[in-house]
Amino acid sequence: MAGVFLNKTNEPMRTTIPLRRTLCALLAGIGMAAHADPLSYARYDQVRTTNLHLDLKADFGSKTLSGYAELTLNWLDKSARALVLDTRQLNIARVQVLQPNGRWSAASYMLDKPDPEKGQALRISLPTQPEKVRVYYRTAPTAPALQWMTPQQTMSGKRPFMFSQSETIDARSWAPVQDTPAVRFTYSARVDAPSGLRVVMSAENDPKATGAGGWKFKMPQPIPSYLLAIAIGEIEVRDLGPRTAVYAEPARIEAAAYELADTEKMVAAAEALYGPYRWGRYDMIVLPPSFPIGGMENPRMTFLTPTMIAGDRSLVDLIAHELAHSWSGNLVTNATWKHWWLNEGFTTYVTTRIVESIYGAEVAQMGLQLEQEELFISLKDIPTAKQALITRDPDGNPSQTYTDEGLAYPKGAWLLHTLEQRAGREVFDPFLRGWFDQHAFQSATTEQFVAYLRKNLLDKYPDVMTQNELEEWLHGAGVPGTAKRAVSPRLTALDAQRDQWLKGELTTATLDTKNWIAIEWMHFLNGIDGKATAAQLKELDHAFGLARSGNNEVAFRFQLASVKAGHDVREPLSAFLMKVGRKKFVVPLYTALFKSPTDREWALALYKQARPRYHPDTQANVDKVLNRK
Repeated sequence: MAGVFLNKTNEPMRTTIPLRRTLCALLAGIGMAAHADPLSYARYDQVRTTNLHLDLKADFGSKTLSGYAELTLNWLDKSARALVLDTRQLNIARVQVLQPNGRWSAASYMLDKPDPEKGQALRISLPTQPEKVRVYYRTAPTAPALQWMTPQQTMSGKRPFMFSQSETIDARSWAPVQDTPAVRFTYSARVDAPSGLRVVMSAENDPKATGAGGWKFKMPQPIPSYLLAIAIGEIEVRDLGPRTAVYAEPARIEAAAYELADTEKMVAAAEALYGPYRWGRYDMIVLPPSFPIGGMENPRMTFLTPTMIAGDRSLVDLIAHELAHSWSGNLVTNATWKHWWLNEGFTTYVTTRIVESIYGAEVAQMGLQLEQEELFISLKDIPTAKQALITRDPDGNPSQTYTDEGLAYPKGAWLLHTLEQRAGREVFDPFLRGWFDQHAFQSATTEQFVAYLRKNLLDKYPDVMTQNELEEWLHGAGVPGTAKRAVSPRLTALDAQRDQWLKGELTTATLDTKNWIAIEWMHFLNGIDGKATAAQLKELDHAFGLARSGNNEVAFRFQLASVKAGHDVREPLSAFLMKVGRKKFVVPLYTALFKSPTDREWALALYKQARPRYHPDTQANVDKVLNRK
């Protein structure tokens, strides 16, 4: 499709919480028979939540959700007499248990001292093993998962807006849950919201609902807590196909519907590769600009950044990425965050396959080359100890325990591409589909994947990959020397032009850009970053208007290169940073500006003005950069 391109959709790991401790030994199978997640207080070896019901009221004045959470429990340890839940900044009013006679009675509980990383354990003492427990509570205005926006921060400027971001361990700041990907549960909800505002959740959403009697939701498939999601605001909906729709603010809904028109085709393409879509509908909501990441794969309601709306459907690989999570991540989930690459590496691989199916091998190959090139660019800033997909450390400091969050995307995908290239798709595609089918609605570890890989691929085809090479992929730094790099003929031809242009052997007017799609501009701009002069960038901008490009990926790269080279782009850059809140763009731009002696004071003034528009996670990242200077 003309104008379609890939972009790197991986974002930094969606948390501000340092991951401090590693995992205990994990057992194969659906669950883990030990209390193994260091980021959760929950004793899910003793009892597990099987269903969650939320009854909540949204108050924009106090910036709180209040009500109760009702948890249905499966007691695994018959001697257990306590339920431990994860919370953060929750004001607990009371706890009740369901008696055999159907009545609710009070239960005693206590909250641990707050931990800056994990929040507080809510410990409920129980004389028996009740089927259900209710926790009545209120969230804090500063709940990390919830961003409460003023009317001025929305497109219409008339009504407020709120949205959640639960990944990785912030669901506990708006619901008392066993906040670990090792525990999956179904859920339902009833939410009261101010008149005129629509509520949507990562569940079945009725587009014809009015909110009379509260907005009601049901999620029949079991999910981990990080996929709990809610948004409230002036929201309209447009159908895209029989099982797809997009929600957005009224002023953005038509542009969103145009941009996402191919979503139904993507669902069908993914199903042809990896089996039936098991979540009913695939709907999306385009959130206000402060949403800090590209997308969040909340099942049945993917949350999206508005920065993917370019007007020409040229950033739709972001949709392919979030859709791919319906198999890798949502269907088969990393058991703990140490195994993050099982979610994101697999999803990044599947994204390329979906895009290839819809838009062709040439486009997919260009995207894959760009993805791998940007991996190597990022390596220089990643400590060697964090370049493994998974570490062997049983318990250590965070720099040695968890892989770099961004690296998990492209390196994990590259491992799967390598297996595919050597085994052939006729072998690898059924292998990967089998992984999804056999582990559907389960939480898995790297050890489980390696066991499946050996049994179903490497034992049958030992020439595909040796044990030593597999160990290097999983536990080694960087990318193994045996990895085959993607090479796009179109990008190779572009490189020749770019090098001539940088040397002054080719003028800007004679650059053959007529048939370039946006991914080629992205590759070109990556290649001149730190090399082009201010004069060259000024000439390039005059010819192509890149600083004001409607494609945010292109505008970001040009502005970043300009700041480094000393080319003045303050006017478009100011507008960009005032309207865009995505960390992927905001943090590198401020980092470059704060380093520039001529731009630092201007950037500080701009940040003071723009900061209230950003998500708390984005604020924290920029503040950290600022405090280093």
